[in-house]
Amino acid sequence: METDIQEIQLACFRLGDATFAADIMRIKEIIRPQKLTKLPKAPAFVEGVINLRGMVIPVIDLRKRFELPERVALEEARLLVVGVSRQLVGLVVDDVTEVVTVQVGDIKPPPHSIDGISAEYLIGVCLVRDTLVMLVNLDRILTSREASAIAGLAGAGR
Repeated sequence: METDIQEIQLACFRLGDATFAADIMRIKEIIRPQKLTKLPKAPAFVEGVINLRGMVIPVIDLRKRFELPERVALEEARLLVVGVSRQLVGLVVDDVTEVVTVQVGDIKPPPHSIDGISAEYLIGVCLVRDTLVMLVNLDRILTSREASAIAGLAGAGR
């Protein structure tokens, strides 16, 4: 019986003019931004925490994490609630565009840097209808030290 994964479903999202994607199986839900509680001493890319059905969830701005220019308007912004380092976090993205199925063999290693975004944050790149899509490595969004610090800050925000 063949168990190798041949294709993967990706949720595509925008950050500025760039298109990114994450494995749909890692996304718990996609929601509109909610009222944030700011956290003192949080890293610059941590917007604060939200209360999602009784769970305190840290919110990370991917634009800031990737050192991209700040967004102008929040109307279209979405939060991808994902599991990172054994905790749920919300990732602020400009817009979620679509879910696509990609052949695993079509995913290529990421270049060293794309538009200033370090390859450490990427699993790979692929073409979806002539658009370059960068696959985000959710396990690298936070270092283990950052994940521990954010978990501690989120616990203090309860």
